[in-house]
Amino acid sequence: MLLSRISRPRALAVCALPVVALLAVAGFAPLPFAIAQPGPTTDVLGDSKGEPVIEISGAPTRDTSGKLRMVTIVATGPDAEVSLGDVVDSWFRTDRAVMPRDAVYPAGDSTKEIEQHNLGEMKKSQDSATEAALGYLGKDPQDVHVNLQLADVGGPSAGLFFSLGIVDKLDGNGSGGDLTGGRSIAGTGTITSGGKVGAVGGVSLKTQAAWRDGAKVFLVPRAECGDAKAELPKGMRLIPVTTLRGAVSALTALDKGDASKVPSC
Repeated sequence: MLLSRISRPRALAVCALPVVALLAVAGFAPLPFAIAQPGPTTDVLGDSKGEPVIEISGAPTRDTSGKLRMVTIVATGPDAEVSLGDVVDSWFRTDRAVMPRDAVYPAGDSTKEIEQHNLGEMKKSQDSATEAALGYLGKDPQDVHVNLQLADVGGPSAGLFFSLGIVDKLDGNGSGGDLTGGRSIAGTGTITSGGKVGAVGGVSLKTQAAWRDGAKVFLVPRAECGDAKAELPKGMRLIPVTTLRGAVSALTALDKGDASKVPSC
């Protein structure tokens, strides 16, 4: 606007000075945003930091092949300074997302409080995942003990994959085979103790993390199909899910090659 149809250059130059100064300051001033990007993935059927992610006692377990990769995003810390330049750069990149800081970190919380909150959410997610998996299998939680360990990750979004990992280790696909069919399966989703899958956010970044780490199938909460398709890597298959039972059924049908029983976004 300032450069079009200039008829009074002196006046415009004077008027432009405060605007230029404001933009210069904004370019360096911290803004209330966080920058997120694809994070690491972890195979819940394997190890994390040298320790098994899922340990089960009180019931026989089975050897598994394939991978069940829970995925994460990483974001600039709650105390990090995000400038206008950071926001503009990230806005035009498909592997970055600009998010309100308050949407990532509760306003007013210290870094320590945020970490404790996220770890608390992870613990609740693990408990719900265990209840959902044992309930689905008809196992008595008094008899079967499940210990879940996932280092340096907080929040509830691994819930679905914890449940799927427990099911695979105890029962597989129910017919002696692996729930994964030997594939590398990735995905995300919260889970309730009753087995309902919930939305998590950041799925377009998570599909990129999954593809980077070798997964070509991604389980996504059905409500987030649109977001998942936004930056979907070419060749990746999306499977929408709403319940643990539906996720198990979809993976079983996928292994059997029964396309009609595998939902799609």
